[in-house]
Amino acid sequence: MGIGWIILLVILGILLIAIICLVPFNIWFRALVSGAPVSIPRLIGMRLRRIKVAMIVDAYITGKKAGLDIDIATLETHYMAKGDVIKVVNALISAYSANIELDIKTAMAIDLAGRDVLNAVRVSVNPKVIETPMISAIAKDGIELRAKARVTVRANIARLIGGAGEETIIARVGEGIVTTIGSALSHKAVLENPDSISRMVLDKGLDKGTAYEILSIDIADVDVGRNIGAQLQMDQAEADKRVAQAKAEERRALAIAQEQEMKARTQEMRAAVVSAEAEVPKALAEALKNGKMGVMDYYNMLNLQADTAMRNSISGEVPPQSDKK
Repeated sequence: MGIGWIILLVILGILLIAIICLVPFNIWFRALVSGAPVSIPRLIGMRLRRIKVAMIVDAYITGKKAGLDIDIATLETHYMAKGDVIKVVNALISAYSANIELDIKTAMAIDLAGRDVLNAVRVSVNPKVIETPMISAIAKDGIELRAKARVTVRANIARLIGGAGEETIIARVGEGIVTTIGSALSHKAVLENPDSISRMVLDKGLDKGTAYEILSIDIADVDVGRNIGAQLQMDQAEADKRVAQAKAEERRALAIAQEQEMKARTQEMRAAVVSAEAEVPKALAEALKNGKMGVMDYYNMLNLQADTAMRNSISGEVPPQSDKK
C-alpha cells in the first residue's frame, strides 16, 4: 500500500470522526421514527450555530405529535432571538387543545415581549382571581368606608402585546370603588347594597386597554371607618376658635397700649399742673410787690380757697394735691 493510500485513509478517517461529532445520529433517528424527520444538513447547521439541537428537535417533535403545523426553522429563529421555545410550543398545544386562536407568530411575539405566554393561555382557559388591598373612601355623609374586592379576570390573547397588566386592573378597580362610594348619599345605602359597587364599577369598562377581560367584581368585605365629616367640623371649629382668640388677644393688647398711653398723657398733664401751681406763689409775690394786687385781695383769695376745700370735704371729694410752701 502506497503512501497516497495511507494519506487518503487518514483523511477519510478524520472526515468520518468529524461527521460523527457534528451529526447527532441519535437525535436524527429519534425524529425520524417520531414522524417529524429533520435533515442531517440542518442538524449540522444547528450544531455549527451553537443551538441546543436536542431541545429544538424535541419541541418540534412534540408540536408535530400534537397536530401543530410548525416549521423547525421558525423554532431555530426564536431560539436565536433569546426566546423560550419550549414554553411557546406548550402554549400553542394548550391553545390548540382549548380551541383558542393562537398562531405561532403571535405566541413568539408575546414571549419576546416578556409575557408568560403559557400562563396567559392557562388564564384564558381557567380565569384568575385578583384580590385588591383594602380601599378607603368617604360617602357624602362624611363616614369612611373600607372595602376589599375580588376581581375575576381572563387573559385576552389578542391584547397581551402592549396591554396593561394586573397592577392597572387593581388601580382602576380601586378608583371605581372610591368613585362609587364617594357618590353615595349615605354610607348606610352602601352597607345595605354592596353589590351596587360591583355593578357601577363593571359598567365603567375598566378592562379597556389591558391584557385581561374582567368577568366579575365581588365585594369581599366592607368596614365602617371614622366619621371624617365630624372630624373635619371639629377641626374647623378649633381653627375658628384659635382665630377668635388671636383677634381677642390683639384687641386686648391694643386696649392695654391705649391705657398706657392715656396714663402717660395723664402723668404729663399732672406734671404740667404741678409746674403751673409752683409758679402761682411767685406770681402772687410779684403782684403784691408791684402793687397789682392788694393784701385784702390776697386774703379774699385764701378765704375762697378755704371755702372751696370745706365744700369738697363735705361732699366727699378729694381736692387736688399741690405743693405749697
